Amino acid sequence: MDITTTSGRTTPKPSLGRTVRAYVQLTKPRVLELLLVTTVPVMILAQNGLPDLWLVFATVVGGSLSAGSAAAFNMYLDRDIDAHMHRTENRPLVTGEVSPRGALVFAWTLAVASTVWLLITTNWLAASLSVAAIFFYVVIYTMLLKRRTEQNIVWGGIAGCFPVLIGWSAVTASLTWTPFILFLLVFLWTPPHYWPLSMKYKGDYADVDVPMLGATRGGTQVGLQVILYAWATVASSLLLIPVGGMGVVYTVSALVFGGWFIYESHVLYNRAVRGEQTKPMRVFHASITYLTLLFVAIAVDPLLPF
Repeated sequence: MDITTTSGRTTPKPSLGRTVRAYVQLTKPRVLELLLVTTVPVMILAQNGLPDLWLVFATVVGGSLSAGSAAAFNMYLDRDIDAHMHRTENRPLVTGEVSPRGALVFAWTLAVASTVWLLITTNWLAASLSVAAIFFYVVIYTMLLKRRTEQNIVWGGIAGCFPVLIGWSAVTASLTWTPFILFLLVFLWTPPHYWPLSMKYKGDYADVDVPMLGATRGGTQVGLQVILYAWATVASSLLLIPVGGMGVVYTVSALVFGGWFIYESHVLYNRAVRGEQTKPMRVFHASITYLTLLFVAIAVDPLLPF
């Protein structure tokens, strides 16, 4: 039996293994890696030491199901434009490996499962924050902002800030200023992380009329915005030192890695000003490395006596 894809192509019905991989792809596994990077260190910080390993496992599983649900909803809603973008043309809803109905059922199943799981294994606050994260990514970002404003990723990126709140609340069943500083950190980090990617794929976004900043503004303007947000990100990371009582490891890491992130953002801008090849993916990858190393420092710092 053959199936017809959203791009008009007819392909053979995939095997069971390929179908399973397609459904996994709906969850955007690379995004789930960032979930782990931000959730587990915050739980260690909240505990001021190693938290219960079962709680860590339960929180990571619940958070992964939640993030996977949001990603699947996103692919379902964006399947029309995904078919016309080189970056997304091989997504399972475009190739036909997963049907729209199958993707929607899968997304709802993950949403319900994540909520029930977190409610049973952690607490109502963590479960509620998980629901809020799904709502924000699906409704606020995907449905309302993405196709209407070049500020889409600024406010839509709030969805990616919820894992730090979920991790903290799973341990303490409450929220203090410390997780909100971390929330602010991820919020400010998201634009300089994503805008370089939108510069690389500006043709794709222009073709489907999605007003990502990299497609609507010139390299100099985008580069300047990346610089401003990079500086703001590093400044917010330093706020954690007095508020969270961070030690030497985190302080040095925030200064060194933050300085490097700022340097890379300035390199992008300077190249754009001089009319040179900007190499935006260098900043994109640098932003991921920066956030990863910073959160590793957040995890290590409470385990040391200084």
